[in-house]
Amino acid sequence: MRTFANLFGKSPFVPLQSHMRKVSECIDGLGELFQVFINGDHASIGEIARKISKTEHEADLVKNDIRDHLPRGLFLPVDRGKLMEILSTQDEIADTAENIGVLCNLKNLPVPDSMKDLFIEFCSETTSCFHLSRRVIEELDELLESGFGGVEADKVRELVHAVAVKEHEVDICQRKLLKIVFDSEDSLSHTQFYLWLRILSEIATISDLSENLADKVRTTLENK
Repeated sequence: MRTFANLFGKSPFVPLQSHMRKVSECIDGLGELFQVFINGDHASIGEIARKISKTEHEADLVKNDIRDHLPRGLFLPVDRGKLMEILSTQDEIADTAENIGVLCNLKNLPVPDSMKDLFIEFCSETTSCFHLSRRVIEELDELLESGFGGVEADKVRELVHAVAVKEHEVDICQRKLLKIVFDSEDSLSHTQFYLWLRILSEIATISDLSENLADKVRTTLENK
């Protein structure tokens, strides 16, 4: 694997962005997973879950390479600890994507007709929230070039706000789905009921972490 040691002189954000692109592959895998999950294609669920797990491992290798080569004694335009916090949050997103794949592959779990449309919306809003946070990370080089101010800083603030709005929309979907699950408690087995709660919680965690990630960038921006 390519080392990132020579990239930090150009920008400390280039390696973070490289890691984020690998995390994004995990989220793209979730998009595939959700579609086959809705269709009850359990064989494909297993295959996609294994692919997400492989991609998450690749993201871990990138993360470890960054940690090994991030300068300690040299000047960085932002605090080293802040960079590590951003990297760790990105890592948590990839970990959560892998967890979702594992949960969806544990049991052939039917999606009740009463949940299908809302579940599709929930999954779509969640992945949209992540991709907004990825745009925040992709703007970091331009933010650095602008001296963390001006039009570029305003653009990043607007993106961070958009992530927060989208995360709230995901929360609303989750609450509606939870109500359906609890209303259907008598018709679900104990295992199905518990598994649905776990799956919905883990999917919502993607948007929670995405908002957290964007907020870490905003905090870094405001502290400059």
